[in-house]
Amino acid sequence: GAMYAKGEGVPQNYEQAFVWFLLAAAQGDVFAQTNLGFLYAKGDGVPQEYKEASGWFLKAGLQGDASAQASLGLMYRRGLGVPQDYKESIKWYRKAAEQGNESSQFYLGLMYRQGLGLVRKDYIEALSWFRKSAEQGNAVGQRTVGFLYLVGDGVSRDPVKGLEWTQKAAAQGD
Repeated sequence: GAMYAKGEGVPQNYEQAFVWFLLAAAQGDVFAQTNLGFLYAKGDGVPQEYKEASGWFLKAGLQGDASAQASLGLMYRRGLGVPQDYKESIKWYRKAAEQGNESSQFYLGLMYRQGLGLVRKDYIEALSWFRKSAEQGNAVGQRTVGFLYLVGDGVSRDPVKGLEWTQKAAAQGD
């Protein structure tokens, strides 16, 4: 499936990728389940169907796949194929973030910063997740940490740290 999806060694063909991923997913293959979720979410080789995507991401996410968990976090945050539910979004982002998924770390920080699905905003927890994302090289995380230090928003103002982080982001084109 992956070879057809990426066009490695064979012409790229999402319909064929779907067939092979479906066969493997039916046997419980977590990688195939996650990839079926992506095919449905993007509409590659199949009609775009967020509800179907979320079902495949759930199967893989329950088996611990961080990409699937991150995708579920996004789907619940935006209400794609599932009811919008910030608490459920936080649950899935956290599972992926704790496995080192940098985009989930960033979005979990955003949820804490905005107070979405929480009793209140938590700037300290937000900065902690933003920093984890930034330390892994996530340019948006680096820019965000830099901005927070530059303006002293939720953290003690530190222009030197702020400039360091924004320069790291800029070096990546952000």
